[in-house]
This record gives sequence, C-alpha cells and structure tokens, in this order.
Amino acid sequence: MQTGSKELIRDINFHLILEAIINEGPISRAGLAKHLGLTKATVSSIVQELLDSGLVREIGSAPVEKGRKPILLSLDQEAGYALAVNIETTGITVMSADLLGTGCRLKQYPVRAFDEGFFSFLLETLKAAIETLPPSRYGVVGICLGVHGVSRGNRMIFAPYYSLDKELAGRLTESLDIPVYLYNEANLSVLGERTFAFNFPDMINISIHSGVGMGILIHDRLYTGANGFAGELGHTIVEPDGRPCPCGNHGCLEQYISERALLQDLSEQKGKPVSLDELIRLSRNEDPDALRIHERFLKYMSIGLNNVLNTLNPGLIVINSSFTTYFPDITKTLEKSLNNRMGRPLKIRPSHLQDTAILLGGIYVVLKEFLEVENLRLKPAVHEEE
Repeated sequence: MQTGSKELIRDINFHLILEAIINEGPISRAGLAKHLGLTKATVSSIVQELLDSGLVREIGSAPVEKGRKPILLSLDQEAGYALAVNIETTGITVMSADLLGTGCRLKQYPVRAFDEGFFSFLLETLKAAIETLPPSRYGVVGICLGVHGVSRGNRMIFAPYYSLDKELAGRLTESLDIPVYLYNEANLSVLGERTFAFNFPDMINISIHSGVGMGILIHDRLYTGANGFAGELGHTIVEPDGRPCPCGNHGCLEQYISERALLQDLSEQKGKPVSLDELIRLSRNEDPDALRIHERFLKYMSIGLNNVLNTLNPGLIVINSSFTTYFPDITKTLEKSLNNRMGRPLKIRPSHLQDTAILLGGIYVVLKEFLEVENLRLKPAVHEEE
C-alpha cells in the first residue's frame, strides 16, 4: 500500500472517530471500535491524537458490573466558539455557540443604513461579540453571515431590499483573520431545522419575512442550483402582469405573501401604517380586512406549495413565518387542502426554531467546516437573549 493511501485512510478514520464522538458520545474507545468496525489499536492511536489536539476530552468512566471501567470520551465543546449573523433589512442579530451548538447567546442591533459605513459597524460588532467569549484553545473558529438574497461562492449576488458589498465575507475574513462564510438565509434555515429540529433528509424550508425564500435539502445535501438561484420561490410568478417586484418581473409570489406585502395591503385598507403586531391582533379579533388578508395568504401560499410539490416532491415542508408562528393551524389547513388535491401524503409543519433557524443554520455551517465531519448531528439548542 502506498504511503498516500495510508495517510488517506487514517484521515478518513480520524474524521469518522471524531464524528462518532460528537454524534454518539459520551462513548468509550471500545464503543468506538465496535460502532465503526475499526481495530482497537487504530482507535486508541487516533483518540490520543484528538486528546492532544484539545478537541476531545476524557470525562470519567462508564458504570459496569465487573471488570475495568471504560473511560468515556466527549468533544470538548468549550475548546472553541462559532458566530452566526442574520442580516435583516432593519438590523442584525448575532448568535454565539460552543462547538456542540449549545450555550447559545443572542444580541440584536439596529441598522440605520446599508452604506459603506455598514462594513465598519459590522466589523466592530463582531469584534465586540468575540471579546465577550471565554478564552479557549481555538477561539472563534468561524463566522457565518445569513443574507436575504442570492449568494454564490461566498459572494453576494443579488438582494432585493438592501445593498451589501459583494465581497463582504472576504473583507471580514481579512480583517478578523477568521473564516467567514456567506449563505442565503433560507438555505441556513433549512440546515438549522434539519440539524436541530426535524429528522428528514429530503425537506424544504420556506422562509416568509420581508421576502420569500426556500431552502432545499435533497438526500441531506443543500441544493442551490447552477448559479445559486435555486429556491427563489418568492420570485416565481403567480399573477402574470401582476404587482411589480424589485427583481424586475411582475406578479411574483413575494408580492402577495411576504410580511412586507401583507402589511402594505392592510395599511392601504386601513388608511394608515399597520405593524406586524397589529396585523396579528386584528386577525385574532377576526377583523374583516385582516381576515381578507389571511385568506389571500392561504390562496397564494397554496399556489406556491402546489408548484413546489409537483417539482420537488419533498418529504417535509417547514414554513417559517410570523403567520404560522401565531396561527399554527394554517399549516394544517394547507396540508389538508393539498393532500385532498394531490392524493398523496404530505407533511407541512410550522418552524420549531422560528427566528433562530437562520442563526442555528449558520452555527451548523461553521462547526461542520471546522470539525470536517460528514454527518454532524447537534442537539436542540436553548438560547439566551442579552
């Protein structure tokens, strides 16, 4: 066997063992050998390497009826930290988490304008967030930015509602000397829901906020298309010659079901600006205008979902929207309506993670890149707001 082949096999085994410690731990060396079908010598050698690296620690022994107690191994989750940032149209939210995606902390910051000054603001915000973290062996291992637009190759391609530097991630990487990743927010949402909430390898997450995006997982792989535009559900046309959209087309779904569109419609009917909280309150009180908005949301949402189902046939659709958060029965109504039409079983669920889905997806991206494991499974996260 060539030396290169031996090194490749050892590298594969290294990451398999690390993955098993993360996903199955705490686990003993003997447990690893049995779980992975590796020799005890191979496991012991690689475990020692992991212990020396500071990624793994021994946390005590497992109880046994007789014989020597096996020592249990666990990822040292405090050996480093990940940051995720949700860049919205009105502000940013920063989340920090340890190497197991736990101990999450959130902090929100308003943004006045997305001009050249935004880069300095974001850079200083990230520096301040890093300084609040406890000292650790690896420090901050990466930062993931979630953007409400199209990205490709870590660059911003298109955003309908704000202007961001296309090289934002690269500039931050140079300034902080930390890897910075840039992802579409809907893609991060589906990764967050898959990792922390739903056990479905073929699923879709539809994010409805200022715009409408869709994250697609096929066989546990994020699908973004040839140029990063896959999943732009909000820019599928549902009304030919309909309302104008910033993308340049008319009649896009986003102009009928996004929070921005719903609030604009109700504000016009009421003759005054209406907030999201007011829309929710009026809907609960069965205000006639709000109910019409509600029904129109269901109508156009059904059209969009029908197109998704016939195109991708997912095992699960998760809807992340303020409407489905406050009115979870909406998903049941949509599921029942579409099942009756399609004649095949369909699962539609409201988001379990809601506003944190994007951020937790970003944490997942950073940890997967740093740990270099193929199948990273993290436990449901509990977060604290500052």
